Amino acid sequence: MAIIFDKERKTLTLHTKNSTYQMQVDPYGFLLHLYYGTRTEGCMDYLLTYADRGFSGNPYDAKEDRTYSMDVLPQEFPVSGNGDFRSPALIIKNADGSCSCDLRYKTHHIQSGKYKLPGLPAVYAGKEESETLEVVLEDAVTGVEVCLLYGVLPEYDIITRSVKIRNDGSQEFSIEKVQSASLDFVAGRYDLITFYGRHAMERNFDRRFLGHGAQVIRSRRGTSSHQYNPVMILAEEGTTEDAGKCYTMSFVYSGGFLGEAERDQYEQTRIQLGLQEEQFSYPLAPGEAFWAPEVVMSFSGEGLGRLSQNLHECYRTHLCRGKYRDQVRPILVNSWEASYFDFTGESIYNLAKEAADLGIEMLVMDDGWFGKRDDDNSGLGDWYVNEKKLGMSLGELIEKINALGVKFGIWIEPEMVNEDSDLYRAHPDWAFTIPGRKPVRGRNQLVLDFSRKEVVDAIFEQICALLDQGNIEYVKWDMNRSITDVFSHGTTNQGKVLHDYVLGLYDFLERLISRYPDLLIEGCSGGGGRFDAGMLYYTPQIWCSDNTDAADRVKIQYGTSFSYPVSAVGSHVSAVPNHQTGRNTSMKTRGVVAMAGTFGYELDLGKLSEEEKEEIRSQVKEYHRYGELIQKGLYYRLSNPFKDEIGAWAFVSKDQTEALLNVVMLEIHGNMTNNYVKLKGLKSGCMYQDEETKKVYPADALMDMGLPMPVEFGEYQAYQVYLKIK
Repeated sequence: MAIIFDKERKTLTLHTKNSTYQMQVDPYGFLLHLYYGTRTEGCMDYLLTYADRGFSGNPYDAKEDRTYSMDVLPQEFPVSGNGDFRSPALIIKNADGSCSCDLRYKTHHIQSGKYKLPGLPAVYAGKEESETLEVVLEDAVTGVEVCLLYGVLPEYDIITRSVKIRNDGSQEFSIEKVQSASLDFVAGRYDLITFYGRHAMERNFDRRFLGHGAQVIRSRRGTSSHQYNPVMILAEEGTTEDAGKCYTMSFVYSGGFLGEAERDQYEQTRIQLGLQEEQFSYPLAPGEAFWAPEVVMSFSGEGLGRLSQNLHECYRTHLCRGKYRDQVRPILVNSWEASYFDFTGESIYNLAKEAADLGIEMLVMDDGWFGKRDDDNSGLGDWYVNEKKLGMSLGELIEKINALGVKFGIWIEPEMVNEDSDLYRAHPDWAFTIPGRKPVRGRNQLVLDFSRKEVVDAIFEQICALLDQGNIEYVKWDMNRSITDVFSHGTTNQGKVLHDYVLGLYDFLERLISRYPDLLIEGCSGGGGRFDAGMLYYTPQIWCSDNTDAADRVKIQYGTSFSYPVSAVGSHVSAVPNHQTGRNTSMKTRGVVAMAGTFGYELDLGKLSEEEKEEIRSQVKEYHRYGELIQKGLYYRLSNPFKDEIGAWAFVSKDQTEALLNVVMLEIHGNMTNNYVKLKGLKSGCMYQDEETKKVYPADALMDMGLPMPVEFGEYQAYQVYLKIK
């Protein structure tokens, strides 16, 4: 069994293949956290220490025992109001205005299979591969009942956490803060790894020592954001890609979030992840319940590489869903950087003809096909086809493109509205605006109030009417601004609007994939502004960044790889000079970088030389050959592009019979030194042959000393080496 209850010691222990997690109900009914780390047996309550700590209060139950304090003890779910002055996971505002909660153990339940969360994305698993633990805590005074949910997937070294809060009292209270997961460590020195960024430069790797005080990452933007990704890694000092102990928390949610890591006065560490508390005040009437979004946790005693692989496997096979979950995605060309808003049906058809000639499998018509939409100042909300612009119906265009043997996809942005639109003129109250104030615009657009069912229903009907017009096999779902002016004209409880907005988004997406089960949806928010595990539940791939520059993408995709599988990363070859940076890189380099993702093109194929077209034909063949290995193989980071002269990564099949090494030279100097790239994950004692040169290499030497990269003249050279066991 993965979950064990020791009745005598009152411990609840969760085992995965390589880790153990343990909590204990103490004599006063408090739920204490004992251990999370390398798999072990026994009771770890010996780790608890007791002493009279000045200014650390004691629960009334402890009477004259001043050595017992919640301000010092490691807790499973710390709350505000019980004497713990560290960051709480839960703040409840009671009917009398007090913020006080005293949760004690009531009961627990263990069952096979993985729990589900109503209206929220979550990791899924069958009864034979997972177990669920529910621990029920209650506040006897107010009737607050908290059910802590734990899902255990032993083979993946994954433990998921969520919280259900129920009002079993007689008066309404409000949730002012809720963190889905909290971890306390009584000892240790740790680095905190987070991923910061901005539009067109997302998920930069940041590692710093966790000293005294709190380090915080958050999004106040209504989405998970470009600025911080909802992922935190706690690594023991000295932990590397291949050695050392590390922990991760990843939030399965697409709205605002708060991540906190704190080292306290007694050298203890607390790390938490959950909902953003600002603009959040969620009321619960008697009998009502609230489910917090899920946090996915994992532990690795073998370094950061294994930690990432745990998440990759879990997300690819137990979070992503649908027809394309296990399939190599179609290679596509997107019209955006080829023509922006300036296109006709005929020019789109011509782009599809070029694609067919090159072996590209799908044409995606991006922004500009609907309403009055020749720039980004009007038309959002009017999801009817501009047949005058296309010169034909959408159905006719799709039929012509399908006749070429090319699939068809389309861009939409359902959550947004322009003031210059028929929808806004008819329903101005459907947008987030504060009465008496002029709204803040973003990209000259406003945000529709998806917390209101009638708004979601109306846009859903429009999008379905669009998708029913022809054989549309792919949708790019965009969201091009942060959320401001949060005020819903459909409720008096404004503190619940932002969370209900995300629930409305999820409802829309769930209904869409239920109605169109074969539809491939790619998430997008100005590129990577909503690249999170929550969206992966509905969209198995996400546009990684609006920045398609190959050199920048090496860094962006490096940061992304710490949590998300390659199969989720939307990555394309674009034109040079690059439209975001002006940088020139070779077609080969752009192809190598884009193959660390779903792979496609974002340029005008008709403007390419014959030599470039021939190179694309070769890339298409290569991706078809290596696609399964790229999508399903184990991913290894072989360099740190924020420090090293190279960006290097590899895909290794699980049976270790083949590997694909990828290297991009990020720096070039006079009298250049050699770079030796050390491979990982090969089968010790075996020989591997380079498919192109036919050279044979011993696996152990490749992993110990590495493979020397050529020293060539020119910037941003790239290399791809396919090795097969001999």
